[in-house]
Amino acid sequence: MSDVGERWFASQGWQSFAFQREVWAAVAQGQSGLLHATTGSGKTYAVWLAAMARLAKEQASSTKAGRRVAPPLGVLWITPMRALAADTQRALQAPLDGLGLDWTLGLRTGDTASSERARQTRRLPTGLITTPESLTLLLTQANAAAQFAGLRMVVVDEWHELLGNKRGVQLQLALARLRQWHPQLIVWGLSATLGNQAHALEVLVPQGGGRLVQGLQPKELQIDTLLPPSLERFPWAGHLGLRLRDQVVAALDASASSLVFTNTRAQAEIWYQALLEARPDWAGLIALHHGSLAREVRDWVELGLKDGRLKAVVCTSSLDLGVDFLPVERVLQIGSAKGIARLLQRAGRSGHAPGRTSRITLVPTHALELIEAAAVQDAVRAGQVEGRQSPENPLDVLVQHLVSMALGGGFRAQELLAEVRSAWAYRTLGDDAWAWALAFVRHGGHSLTAYPDYRRAEPDEEGIWRVPSAALARRHRMGVGTIVSDASISVKFWSKGGGGRALGSVEEAFIARLRPGDCFMFAGGLLELVRVENMTAYVRRGKGRKAAVPRWSGGRMPLSSELADAVVARFAAAAAGQLIGPEMQRLQPLLAVQRAWSALPTPERLLVETLRSREGWHLFVYPFAGRNVHLGLASLLAWRLSRRQPVTFSIAVNDYGFELLSATEVDWSRDLARELLREDDLLADVLGSLNAGELARRRFREIARIAGLVFAGYPGAAKSARQVQASSGLFYEVFRQYDPANLLLSQAEQEVLSQELDVEQLRQTLQQLCQRPIQLQALERATPLAFPLLVERLRESLSSEKLADRIARMVADLERAAGPGADTPPVAQQIDVERELPRARRVREGKTGKPRKSAAAKALES
Repeated sequence: MSDVGERWFASQGWQSFAFQREVWAAVAQGQSGLLHATTGSGKTYAVWLAAMARLAKEQASSTKAGRRVAPPLGVLWITPMRALAADTQRALQAPLDGLGLDWTLGLRTGDTASSERARQTRRLPTGLITTPESLTLLLTQANAAAQFAGLRMVVVDEWHELLGNKRGVQLQLALARLRQWHPQLIVWGLSATLGNQAHALEVLVPQGGGRLVQGLQPKELQIDTLLPPSLERFPWAGHLGLRLRDQVVAALDASASSLVFTNTRAQAEIWYQALLEARPDWAGLIALHHGSLAREVRDWVELGLKDGRLKAVVCTSSLDLGVDFLPVERVLQIGSAKGIARLLQRAGRSGHAPGRTSRITLVPTHALELIEAAAVQDAVRAGQVEGRQSPENPLDVLVQHLVSMALGGGFRAQELLAEVRSAWAYRTLGDDAWAWALAFVRHGGHSLTAYPDYRRAEPDEEGIWRVPSAALARRHRMGVGTIVSDASISVKFWSKGGGGRALGSVEEAFIARLRPGDCFMFAGGLLELVRVENMTAYVRRGKGRKAAVPRWSGGRMPLSSELADAVVARFAAAAAGQLIGPEMQRLQPLLAVQRAWSALPTPERLLVETLRSREGWHLFVYPFAGRNVHLGLASLLAWRLSRRQPVTFSIAVNDYGFELLSATEVDWSRDLARELLREDDLLADVLGSLNAGELARRRFREIARIAGLVFAGYPGAAKSARQVQASSGLFYEVFRQYDPANLLLSQAEQEVLSQELDVEQLRQTLQQLCQRPIQLQALERATPLAFPLLVERLRESLSSEKLADRIARMVADLERAAGPGADTPPVAQQIDVERELPRARRVREGKTGKPRKSAAAKALES
């Protein structure tokens, strides 16, 4: 069957790799598996050509009414992002055209037009590219079994992106249903950045016998760093801001096409405007891309990249995955990527073809990110990549699945139980939990029995569970999926006749803070709010007023443990006098002050600093375990200390450590005893140290929406975020009072511990800390490592303007104390751009007095 692949490759002037031939042979033998291969090495064609070869022999086109009819659905291609679907379709269509197969290829995502959905309802294409949510919706159709009767193979693209979350669990359940219909179904996953490949394969092919194919082709990866022209010895998060803008502009100018990745959408908006101001002649040649922009804008940007018409695109994770932009020569990463896999994924967007060099340039946003830049290069050379772990037994996803299967032809309870347990995430599902889930969809549990809206599925006379009403069926289909985010507001241009062109969406909470006439930056331009109506914000172009930048949730990513270990190793090398690489040499003045006033962290000792100031008694601890674990550690330590003596603490955390501040005296040398870091009673103490009830209430909001308790509303009549939160909060209180055994409550507590606090990583960190001697350093003033924690705490209590003034005074005092050797610009230039600029920025106007139009705006007008 490799003849099909070799024939196609020969027509393109290509030669196949060994891993591609291995996949072709495995699929020909009916094997499932996981292909782990370098980005841009040809994973897509390895699996797609194998599917074409196998199905071409099994499925032949037929003739009906004098015309040829393509074979029925044979291959499902699952993509984690609908933004990838169109690009994937173009890639898969090329071999079909070149080999002359009569297959049809289609898309089924949230962006698919209703007319196309109607055609697919009558007959699905031979190859269908879809998302986990759209696949589940297809399975809710009463004729789903007939629609999928010809299915022979499923391909899960970017499997690492789904493996560790509930979307992946939803896909596991869908695959279990497809395997129930087709026991010989072939399933392949594709990934380029997975550390725990054996686990990934086991989750994808839980019945065993899956094949792991390694396609690590030799590919040159070039990683370099933009070094700031000057560097202060007392940094804080974001302080470099746009000071490296001119260097970024020079780097972009030297390449024909580049991607500029940022970690947040707000940061992308800021950098896009900054680049356009630096190079107004690039108007129309640079563009903005993130998930909140309208689909038409994103499509225009992606096509411009593929055609080589755009010199640069400022983007977020919306372009992380799978999209093939051959013209892109270079990637720039603004700020630390916080993870090795994420950096490799983004680097692979450049040189996206076998034999081409991928290049990524790191742009630090604070001085300590220079050491992260050096550390990530060490980790890449050592082949260290983070793993992903599948969730286990999420009952909200199970409840949703039960109603979906009741819609999709109905189910018998015992038969579906066996099917569900065949999915890796539910392999240990107990009989009691299963009985609870059935009761919950039947009548809503003990406290909701009297309400008909929660009788969503029940058995008929033959024991087949079905949804009892069409209204409940419509409501359920509107809520299928596990992606839960804050309510969003559409952004459209205002016109006299009503709504104009759509720009995208922002979170409702952001718009709620604005009044008509206020300006904000969005879609690469300055907009003035006209009015808010029917979940839509109508805007017109702004004119140089003070502008805010929208904030989206989920912006802060914790440092991965693998990268954190590499950072500590770099600190330890510096402690031994080894400043290897330009990044570490540039940091030498900062490291010298840290060593002179305290010490440098090492893997062998836990560095702890104490300080007495006018604010009180400070404790700085540096476990290097990421901000989530540090929040748990700080709260745990404060809780245990407060049980010994009456004391109140303020807490600040970052990825390197945490600070505890007490207004009353604390003898840290006495009270920081080893038993304070003991692992005993960890769970009870963590729950006691935090407002666990409020954390669980917040987590329950997501669970309630996934489980179908809370309905977000129909199109055009969506509920506000406040309404949804109020509804979920009411359920939470009702269950706590009248149904305390409700398993969704315990799931909320478990998710708080495992996801928000990462209690398992917290346990491991405590074990490691207990084995390391404490290096206690009494300070006279804040060190370069302590200073970012001081600023982090001050952010919560000071306005931006007061914070900037306070930081300037603090830095000046510390620099004088440090003495000569500073390589520092005037303090006035040190602006925390991501946080300060949104409050004070004025968009410059061109010679005509009109704001320049962004590439996105031009795309909409065209």
